[in-house]
Amino acid sequence: MGWPEFGLLLAAGVLGGLTGSIAGLASVATYPALLLAGLPPVAANVTNTVSLVFNGIGSVLGSQPELRGQGGWLRRIVPAAALGGVAGAALLLSTPAEGFEKVVPILLGGSAVLILLPRRSAPAHPGHRPHAGLWASAAILAICIYGGYFGAAAGVLLLALLLTTGTDTLAHANAGKNVVLGVANATAALVFAVFAPVHWVAVIPLGAGCLMGSRLGPVVVRRAPAGPMRIVIGLAGVGLAVKLGVDAYR
Repeated sequence: MGWPEFGLLLAAGVLGGLTGSIAGLASVATYPALLLAGLPPVAANVTNTVSLVFNGIGSVLGSQPELRGQGGWLRRIVPAAALGGVAGAALLLSTPAEGFEKVVPILLGGSAVLILLPRRSAPAHPGHRPHAGLWASAAILAICIYGGYFGAAAGVLLLALLLTTGTDTLAHANAGKNVVLGVANATAALVFAVFAPVHWVAVIPLGAGCLMGSRLGPVVVRRAPAGPMRIVIGLAGVGLAVKLGVDAYR
């Protein structure tokens, strides 16, 4: 890997960490950068997952004020998040590489469209989170399985779910999302570190960028809307999905 690829991955990590900690968009920025750096799709995906462990660390560190009072429901849901991450990783490793290449454009395109959809406005005051329902836990498990398998915009899905089933502000729901997806991503990364072709040299700049960007993301959520950034990344994701689809199905 040369210096241009190193710089590309560092910049993509900062952008991915920032947008990931804001609205769960990290993989839409970081995964394409790994493809541009020359990694094949499966290697890019597992390398991305390992790198995003640093995104989870930075996001949780930056979300401490909003995490106060959320310990109860997080302790109940973390086992499901960990199980989902492992299941998603196992699903990826049991899927033929050719099949993954064909499904990625669909996943990425669907994720990009979800990013572009209007977000629900958050209430003025944070409240308590009644996430004990079985259906909500099952939905979180399913999202975490998707996160372990591919993960682009898994945070968007989870954020929408948390805002629908709770009474939190966007910042509080975002903080809970950072913990849940951080756990799912970390367990999937452990599986990939042992059984998958992780490109460890690429993890260094991408992970470092993710750590820097994700540490700032929760601060941005408190102070500024993420709408314009979400639109730019969503449109870029649609464009990339079209390109990958043409390459995979031609």
